[in-house]
Amino acid sequence: MPKMKTNRGAAKRFSRTGSGKWKRNKAFASHILTKKSSKRKRGFRQSDLVAAADAPALDRLVPYK
Repeated sequence: MPKMKTNRGAAKRFSRTGSGKWKRNKAFASHILTKKSSKRKRGFRQSDLVAAADAPALDRLVPYK
């Protein structure tokens, strides 16, 4: 059976943590920032974990990471 291809878009956006969970960056942080509060913009800087329900789909998109 041939090797699976990695989805390159997903590979650039998600990474694994040491425990094997998926890590992601938060959305809505790039433009139209004037109406967003400072507290909200600070929160965008922190990474977040992918929901457990979405993890199996990522395992298929990025099989070797």
